[in-house]
Amino acid sequence: MQSRYGLVLWFGLVLFGCGGNTSPSAEQGSATSSANLGAEIYQNYCASCHNSGISGAPKLGDKQAWGPRIAKGRDLLLQATIVGVQPSMPPKGMCFRCSDDDLGAAVDYMMLSAAAER
Repeated sequence: MQSRYGLVLWFGLVLFGCGGNTSPSAEQGSATSSANLGAEIYQNYCASCHNSGISGAPKLGDKQAWGPRIAKGRDLLLQATIVGVQPSMPPKGMCFRCSDDDLGAAVDYMMLSAAAER
């Protein structure tokens, strides 16, 4: 039964995504800074999973959860974001319009949030 629930949850995330349907601000022009772009992509595509910690997603600003991930390096975090983390995080966090640089800005935003005092 628990396996069935997990499968239903996974399909729900795939169908509805872990984020919004808006396009990244990179399409709106180059005036958007990397920090703002990262925050925007986070809000539109990452927040619904990383704010609640659904399926084990490390919560935004949680130093304990992010510390070991950050220690492995930004490149590994970005690669995991691009290809996804089975079984719970879909590739690109469902932001299929996002470039690798867009996703990198979101990764930077999440890494910085874990380093900030909360």
